[in-house]
Amino acid sequence: MILYGARGQAKVIYDLILSNNQLLEYLVDDNPPTDFPHSLDIFKPTQALLQNKEVIIAIGDNKVREAIYHQIKDWCQFEIMQHYSAYVSRFTEVGEGTVIMPNVCINAEVKIGRHCIINTASVIEHESVIEDFVHISPNAALAGNILVKKGAHIGLGANVIQGITIGENAIIGAGAVVLTNVPDHAVVVGNPGRIVRFVGEHKDGK
Repeated sequence: MILYGARGQAKVIYDLILSNNQLLEYLVDDNPPTDFPHSLDIFKPTQALLQNKEVIIAIGDNKVREAIYHQIKDWCQFEIMQHYSAYVSRFTEVGEGTVIMPNVCINAEVKIGRHCIINTASVIEHESVIEDFVHISPNAALAGNILVKKGAHIGLGANVIQGITIGENAIIGAGAVVLTNVPDHAVVVGNPGRIVRFVGEHKDGK
């Protein structure tokens, strides 16, 4: 197995790999750090190093993770990584490249897309859909029948009530309580959650 990335997210995923008694061959990074705390080989990425390898993109930023995916998708295969302590229903679907961290709970008939990060102790309830390149932060709780669109980020300890849609590339702040649908590119904070600004492109042009 290969990790693309050699910083904070990679350190967490490397520990997950060790906890699962799996092996990491080496890491690749566009700017290899000098302070990675383990005696592992870190190289600049090339097709030769990634060709036909099983890869996890160990990058926390959704947009960067997606960009790297498009750069390397024709060279390698993408692994699903799940910590042994996570509970994932047998009726859940998980896409390639997704990482599921310790003590996560994912209940029945959830669909999780490609290259998502489902972070430590987060909860995703029944029949929710998590699209590609989403990051669910530690201790976030999503009730049933929620749709989280591509590239959205759900912050640390946020709570989303049942039936809500979180728009594409939206950002839900740490500790927010989301009671209404969130449009694409919106930034939501507070309890109850409120839109404070928009990021990137969005239909309203705000």
